[in-house]
Amino acid sequence: MLIRRHFVLGALGLAAATVASPAARAQSAGGNTLVVATTQVPRHFNGAVQSGMATAMPTAQIFASPLRYDDKWNPQPYLAQSWEVAPDGLSVTLHLVKDAVFHDGHPVTSEDVAFSIMAIKANHPFQTMLAAVDKVETPDPATAILRLKNPSPSLLLAMSPALMPILPKHVYGDGQDLKTHPANLKPIGSGPFKLTEYKQGEYYTLEKFDKFFIPGRPKLDKIVVRLVSDQNAAVVSLERGDFSAFPFIAGARDIDRLQKSPNLVVTDKGMAGVGPLNWLAFNTRKKPLDDVRVRQAIAYAANRDFIVSKLMGGKATPALGPIAPDSPLAEAAVEPYKVDYAKSAALLDAAGYAKGADGSRFSLTIDYIPGGDEQQRNVAEYMRSQLKRVGINLEVRAAPDFPTWAQRVSNFDFDLTMDTVYNWGDPVIGVNRTYLTSNIRKGIIWSNTQQYSNPKVDELLQAAAVETSPEKRKALYSEFQKIVVSDVPIYFINVSPYYNAFAKGLGNLPNSIWGMMSPLDELYWETPPKT
Repeated sequence: MLIRRHFVLGALGLAAATVASPAARAQSAGGNTLVVATTQVPRHFNGAVQSGMATAMPTAQIFASPLRYDDKWNPQPYLAQSWEVAPDGLSVTLHLVKDAVFHDGHPVTSEDVAFSIMAIKANHPFQTMLAAVDKVETPDPATAILRLKNPSPSLLLAMSPALMPILPKHVYGDGQDLKTHPANLKPIGSGPFKLTEYKQGEYYTLEKFDKFFIPGRPKLDKIVVRLVSDQNAAVVSLERGDFSAFPFIAGARDIDRLQKSPNLVVTDKGMAGVGPLNWLAFNTRKKPLDDVRVRQAIAYAANRDFIVSKLMGGKATPALGPIAPDSPLAEAAVEPYKVDYAKSAALLDAAGYAKGADGSRFSLTIDYIPGGDEQQRNVAEYMRSQLKRVGINLEVRAAPDFPTWAQRVSNFDFDLTMDTVYNWGDPVIGVNRTYLTSNIRKGIIWSNTQQYSNPKVDELLQAAAVETSPEKRKALYSEFQKIVVSDVPIYFINVSPYYNAFAKGLGNLPNSIWGMMSPLDELYWETPPKT
């Protein structure tokens, strides 16, 4: 461990024996600079064709989007200075700011917006996100009108920086495949920062765009993002002041350690839009898991409270259903499956799985995503001891790497598996994919790999996707959540505890629903570093 830590710090050029102030570190990095450490390594920088936090964080800096969001789930103007949703919900009109330009000096027009929206619809992995969009009209350079096949109450949220970067048509519209376009690694956007350097697997540098369309922003001159593979070394470096920010920290021990540092602000704000849920999934078409009573029995034996309070050190929030508790659409009045071994045993008996002479009923295998011990392997190991209490023998099956796990699960070659799946703000974007019968797609990870099918659930999700009344929409999702929790295709455990750590002295911390996946144009040093 000491050898590994020395290698990582040396490779980053961050050898320092004494703790320095954040201002001093920023000065050594070159003036008014934010130095970020992250374990999230992007494949490229085009969020129009790639989901995930690793891509979303730089995408939100390089590209502007039609809207942005505050910490109360309210849309705010961005490239669109105003917008209107038609009374029938079948069109959305965006009125663009008139002084926005791309990093190469070309003006941002409605043609770029129309091109980007249709490109995202065709290429983004979240196929339901823009499914309602039929076409985009451009009556003038400052007006884009989205024509919809049906009302889409999730559409405004989909216009966030993490999900709808506006691409320059004159760069990306050259006929090349957007998923492999060379500009994905040398992007040109209209966001507050431009990419000036990228050394694959090591770091990327974002510099202030002087012609950004919001006056006085960004407040930082530069953001340097260091890509680190050793989280322990990154924690040590953060404590010493080598970094000024470290987002998406998931380990309870790391969180607890950093919260004790007098030089850091550690917060769990800024992930509400992501809604990262950690859960136990069932293959509902394999015996004995095709019987809802067996799945319920396992839920009653699992003991969520112990997992969250002990295994995760109290740093995680319990999750009771398919919509994350921070969402305004979350329903709290669902069956909590408080640990009850007697009820679990009774359900197994009723399902016809009586205990044998050796005290066991049947055997199952549980998988987990490799590399996530705290949220994945440790919980899987704990489940083995818990289910033994009610006569279920559970074998923990390790995968050598993520592709192996993903291949097993997406091809339905599993009994139980631990998994982590994100809500991405609205159920249409990130929730429906897990429960719609139409999304049982062999070979596609993070689809309906549970093979769960309930016609009533399909009906509710389809109705909620087009319901424009907030009250009626919430009622539809409430009923959906109650049914899913009762059917138990998934046993919900916790919201993955992603925390962000910042050096003290930074102002306007990114606490919106998208956190570090939102523009950092307002972030600043309260005490400017000396240059």
